[in-house]
Amino acid sequence: MSAESTPNASIATAGSASSAPVGIFDSGLGGLSVLRAVRAQLPDEALLYVADSLYAPYGERDDDFIADRTLAIGDWLARQGAKALVVACNTATAQSIALVREKLPIPLVGVEPGIKPAALQSRSRVAGVLATQVTLRSARFQALLERYAADCRFICQPGHGLVQAVERCDIGSAELRTLLAGYLEPMLEAGADTLVLGCTHYPFLDAAIRDIVGDRMALIDTSVAIARQLERVLEQHGMRAAPQAAAGAPLPRFFSTDDGTHLRQLVATLLDIDARVERVPIPSRRTAVLSSQPA
Repeated sequence: MSAESTPNASIATAGSASSAPVGIFDSGLGGLSVLRAVRAQLPDEALLYVADSLYAPYGERDDDFIADRTLAIGDWLARQGAKALVVACNTATAQSIALVREKLPIPLVGVEPGIKPAALQSRSRVAGVLATQVTLRSARFQALLERYAADCRFICQPGHGLVQAVERCDIGSAELRTLLAGYLEPMLEAGADTLVLGCTHYPFLDAAIRDIVGDRMALIDTSVAIARQLERVLEQHGMRAAPQAAAGAPLPRFFSTDDGTHLRQLVATLLDIDARVERVPIPSRRTAVLSSQPA
């Protein structure tokens, strides 16, 4: 079972900045796909993962709420000693990365849908995009389309219900496959040969997607590119962790704003890590308003 925890002191151990952890944040569990890629690319780094599951999914929240929560959690991680922050959520990146970068004292790495690689890769010049409604309507996403999609048609589909499915650890039920088929089959009929997974939750649906599209669509998952960008940022700031002993870095530490049950389940199922999840209250301006409202 998860435990209540309200850290008052820095989680980072004493020493140089290179030994400090990297913070990874998502509205819920999807950012685990990014954590998986970061562990593979940077095996010596200590990692802290925060899931704001109490307020997930962000795709149904307004822009101010998303920015408010992203800043609060980024600040919390910085106060725990994180040397860099990965905003492992397309929705949070699209709506708040510029604001948060201005206000936090540590370097940030955000995520964005793989429009550029899809445009470069598609032979049919038709590509599909699955993303949250907030991501699709964001100025950041529209700028990506304008920049890279001049000669490629992008079919943009809000993935209503997909984040919630992953959050409840459903990555292959009949109901999920029916939902996915409704999104993907029109793309196939339109000639799309490439699919952008525009939310960090969606790589966990890879097998279910493959069952529907087979080899007719190439899947674009940007988690590896995010890990490589983090590596560059740490190198630039002289904060890359020193090589560890044969045992490698300690296991990531996991935190959740809810009881952490689903986070622990997904960590065990998808990352093969049996980890304790610590529950942390991370207040913010907008959630203070919510908690003051009568039930």
